[in-house]
Amino acid sequence: MSDTIHPKPEPEPRAAYRAFRAIPTRWEDNDVYGHVNNVVHYSWFDTAVNAHLIEEGALDIRGGAVIGLVIETQCNYFAPIEFPQVVDAGLRVARIGKSSVRYEVGLFVQGEPMTAARGHFVHVYVERESRRPAPLPDRLREVLEALR
Repeated sequence: MSDTIHPKPEPEPRAAYRAFRAIPTRWEDNDVYGHVNNVVHYSWFDTAVNAHLIEEGALDIRGGAVIGLVIETQCNYFAPIEFPQVVDAGLRVARIGKSSVRYEVGLFVQGEPMTAARGHFVHVYVERESRRPAPLPDRLREVLEALR
């Protein structure tokens, strides 16, 4: 066990994020406890990131030479989300490497000022065919810098 002390994760305000996407909850998102199941949060992370990249012309999921593979993901939960609610997924970029990116996503119940959950995932961008790491394309890097 490490002697390093990690601060307790805390909710964050909307101002901590650079772009937002509204995502409606679905009936099937709720679990038997009456709130959105934890695995759904990861799906929303993926939706927020990839939809933004596609809309900005930075990712071609069907024919691009480079694709992003998730190698790490994590989430902290602060408040329940339930059906029927709309979630605003806030997006920012914490780190840009040669072939990797750390995205951070905050999930807000629409109208609420603080995150109900927040986390991150890391994409490593690879050549579609070989699956070997590839440098970030210029347009992708431009879009990522705007989210930093």
